Amino acid sequence: MELELRHLKTIRAIADAGSLTRAATDLGLAQPALSAQLKRIERALGGELFERGRHGVRVTALGELVLERTRIVLPAVTELQQEAARFARTPRATACFRLGGTHGPLLGALVDRLADAAPDARMTTCTSWSERELAGLLAEGRLDFALAGTCGSAPPPGAEGLVWREVAVDPVFVMLPEDHPLAHRAELDLAELAGEEWACVPGDGCFGDCFTAACARAGFTPRRMYETDTASLVHLVQVGRAVGMCRATFPTTPGIITRPLTGTPLTWRHLLGWHAVTQRAETAATVLSQARMAHAGVAAGSASYTEWLAAHRAPVDGPSTLPEAVP
Repeated sequence: MELELRHLKTIRAIADAGSLTRAATDLGLAQPALSAQLKRIERALGGELFERGRHGVRVTALGELVLERTRIVLPAVTELQQEAARFARTPRATACFRLGGTHGPLLGALVDRLADAAPDARMTTCTSWSERELAGLLAEGRLDFALAGTCGSAPPPGAEGLVWREVAVDPVFVMLPEDHPLAHRAELDLAELAGEEWACVPGDGCFGDCFTAACARAGFTPRRMYETDTASLVHLVQVGRAVGMCRATFPTTPGIITRPLTGTPLTWRHLLGWHAVTQRAETAATVLSQARMAHAGVAAGSASYTEWLAAHRAPVDGPSTLPEAVP
């Protein structure tokens, strides 16, 4: 009998379970069938792997040697299968961009720019509130590139083999109804909004904690926070139910104005991610360049952000260098 990968998994299962009875249950086998299989494996390897006793099994010296090898071989095979799956899912012949992103104007602007840069390329998009979900789709090879974001200097969503590059950093603005008592002001201090209820889009990063901390520094604890989709957020602001939190690039919306906060207590960092194995460096460089130009175009379309940039001369931070891969 030649040793197969499934035989190594069987040995690992018996060692982890500590008994043939429990291992048989875990593997979905009858105990006699597992015992017979183990004997065949032991004959192929030239000796006993386990000593049987009333209280279970104990690994022999040969068994320890084999188990040590399984700790190397099994993860390596799993990694090979995952990498092959990612490679197989990545289009090679025809140009195709499978783009993911959180909800907002930047993803659409990137699609528009790539359509001009690669007129024959096929493009699909996937949106999610979860940066972790987008990172997972990149890692699985289901997306080519993803626009995600982090609050302030928080690390990008982690998944093995992913590369993240900064597109831009925006200040976080507030959204007010046009008839709000403070709507005439060019800039607002966060403390002036202490009595308001708040609304923002959901996410799985640290924005909520950072917002609460910023309010604490301003001397108050925020009242109710609504985490909801963009359309509902806009409605809550329009009817005066809540003050909205938004990136400075939020598009002009009837009945709503956006205003910066004094001292820029909160920022949002736009990131572009891809998998290092499945993307060519020149393709990634092109998409990153287009993403940065897309952001500049979106920023130019916001009157309040344009005024803020003119007053501050430059964005909060320029693009910075991130580690090549996030473990």
